[in-house]
Amino acid sequence: MPALAEVLSTVASRPDPRGSDLPTCPVCADSMVAAEASAYLHDNLISYLWTCDTCGYGFVTKHAVKPIVCN
Repeated sequence: MPALAEVLSTVASRPDPRGSDLPTCPVCADSMVAAEASAYLHDNLISYLWTCDTCGYGFVTKHAVKPIVCN
């Protein structure tokens, strides 16, 4: 039985919108992939704790989210 393989392009046709929102470490400029923790603060505000795997620097970001309106 012949083997089949799919070759995928390494160039994205359009960038991932979440990829552009990810922070880089302000100390060593390494890219951050996932927040260490998150917390819902209050109406539509979420706080994320980031810790750099390379240098250990930690910082917090806050993001406002749009409320979902259900009819």
